[in-house]
Amino acid sequence: MKDLVYLIAESLVDDPDAIQITENQEDDEVYIELTVAEDDMGKVIGKQGKIAKAIRTVLKAAGIIQDIYVDLKIV
Repeated sequence: MKDLVYLIAESLVDDPDAIQITENQEDDEVYIELTVAEDDMGKVIGKQGKIAKAIRTVLKAAGIIQDIYVDLKIV
């Protein structure tokens, strides 16, 4: 899941070197924390959070395939 988040975030931001992803897995739950540069935050969240919601939807779909719960926090 970490690689999927990185791939999506990398295509959205201007400074891919500032991307930091932390992944914590507990049983069948994965918690991912995405940190980007302050200038790129709006690009990752999008207007009214639409891009962030779309990223979460993709992650949840990937999680369903692997039978795990995935939660994304953008910091």
